[in-house]
Amino acid sequence: MTDRAGRRAARRRAVRRRRLIAGAVLGAVVIAVPVLAATRVGGDEPAAAAAPAKTKTRKADAPARRLASASASAAPASRARTLKVSGRPSDRARLKLAGVISGNISPKSVASSGAGYVTAQNMMYRHSVTVYDAATLKLVKTIPDSVNLAKLGYREYGTARGAPVEAAFSTNGRYAFVSNYSMYGAGFGPEGSDSCTPSSGTSRSFVYRIDMKTLAIDRAYRVGAVPKVVAVTPDDRFVLVSNWCTWDLSVISTRLSREVKRIPIGPYPRGIAVSPKGNAAYVAVMGGNELVRVDLGNWTTSRVGIGAGPRAAEFHPSDRYIFATLNAEGRVAKLDLQTGSVRAKVATGSAPRSMAIAADGRSVYVVNYESGTVTKLRSSDMRALQTIDACYHPIGITYDKATKRVWVACYTGSIRVYNDW
Repeated sequence: MTDRAGRRAARRRAVRRRRLIAGAVLGAVVIAVPVLAATRVGGDEPAAAAAPAKTKTRKADAPARRLASASASAAPASRARTLKVSGRPSDRARLKLAGVISGNISPKSVASSGAGYVTAQNMMYRHSVTVYDAATLKLVKTIPDSVNLAKLGYREYGTARGAPVEAAFSTNGRYAFVSNYSMYGAGFGPEGSDSCTPSSGTSRSFVYRIDMKTLAIDRAYRVGAVPKVVAVTPDDRFVLVSNWCTWDLSVISTRLSREVKRIPIGPYPRGIAVSPKGNAAYVAVMGGNELVRVDLGNWTTSRVGIGAGPRAAEFHPSDRYIFATLNAEGRVAKLDLQTGSVRAKVATGSAPRSMAIAADGRSVYVVNYESGTVTKLRSSDMRALQTIDACYHPIGITYDKATKRVWVACYTGSIRVYNDW
């Protein structure tokens, strides 16, 4: 063989090796998603291994395979090791069912930690917070809402139970702050209700702090009556809590570990949107037609009209727009903070409740409580990109950035998880 012929043969062998390596890598990428793409998670049964996926015949909303969840006290070693998601913008992706979680739950809300966990707040019907692995959808731990308040600094109380409503996380996902609709035990009463005023005599309640390393409640903060939505400022200095029955906003200092301010808001405050810049928070006044702007520097307030019965509110990452569900109107509004005007209102379904926004700000997700649907809107023009049947009475929703998944809490006892790839 001549030198020239030998070089040609060597080049051909090198090309074949590169093709074989490229094929192996591509195969790994294709297989990684379907393994986790359609699981069904049950209650307290031992975990079962997922069967290999068949990529040729899988449909967007095909019935999910059953995969029982396992309760564990430690976090998984690598929660997103095999999950591969596309890099496409959210407004070009479509929601597809990834799994259905059931068990001893009745979720009022769901919240992503941004660090590998999603929690469900199960209110007074289950008295618990359940913690899930965001990638595998498996149950990691069930945290009872029973605490010894005396050991947490409130000596006038003993052991009490709560009723978890909503949750928010510190910026690094280390701590979860959970509101309790009512407290149950000696020294508490009457029970909270949705029809109340500051003169009703409803007992003050507590916000719990959960350490997400130990997955245990380690602190409690006394706030107003029937606290609903919780929000954490971007610098982690304050936790804001809307108090439904005392018609005000509690400000908790994380450094002092107690409530330091109470700001009057108006009848039935609920949703809280905190500016990405950290200079202001907007509180939805569900008993009116306004958002109350709270200056996070001097704690003064002002008001901006948005529509009847605002319930949930979310900031756009640009800091310019706020999106809000209007319970009384049955629509979703987009408020332009630069002009102070409402740019658009759109109907998504009957009784739009909670909402979430994609990390890239291009999509807004809304649960329609009475319609049993989830609507995905394009944030730029408020066009409905997708409306899907979810469950009876979807009530809570969250977006997990790392997995690009939307979690939907169904009040009747399940959680539906959707890939948005």
